[in-house]
Amino acid sequence: MKNVIKHSKKGILMVTMFATLLSFANDVALFKIKNDAKKTFLTLDNVKQGNLLSVKDLNGMILFKEFIQETGTYTKGFDLTELPDGAYIFELEKDLEINSIPFTVTSNVVLFDKENEKTIFKPVTRIKDDLVYVSKLSLNKEPLKIEVYFNAYNGYELVFNETIEDIKTIERIYKLDGLGKGAYKLVFHSEGRQFTKYIN
Repeated sequence: MKNVIKHSKKGILMVTMFATLLSFANDVALFKIKNDAKKTFLTLDNVKQGNLLSVKDLNGMILFKEFIQETGTYTKGFDLTELPDGAYIFELEKDLEINSIPFTVTSNVVLFDKENEKTIFKPVTRIKDDLVYVSKLSLNKEPLKIEVYFNAYNGYELVFNETIEDIKTIERIYKLDGLGKGAYKLVFHSEGRQFTKYIN
């Protein structure tokens, strides 16, 4: 009976967490942008200290990055007209998600593609004893590849992998045998991103 109650509490906690994530996912206009002749003013609401704002090119090269210093509203002006002609991405990395909006620069004119503004939810891991609980919200049912590596003495060795497809709310539990004799590494691949979690 105690196990049923424990699992019910875990289920309620996960449902609450995903309901919160869904409420964030339904917010529109994560990036508020105002273009003047020379400057682009970016305003972000509900940021937290430590969130990472960056500008990247399409190859993933970081051209600008800044850690948010204060919780609340962030506003800053950027002169994006100085960038070479091409395609770029503004990206805000938070604890549980990554928000991005693409833009292009052509002959010193900056155009934002608000139609392709998107949110990627990061995998969430929780460890209890020798069990790892993994959950991820994937609104577009993007596949999630999970690789589990074990490091006993001579480097990490792949011990398990799976790809989960066509599911919005991904939930998995993995039993980590031999955790006291070595360390584990979980690598998640989804939506062109890679996330890594180390477990000792």
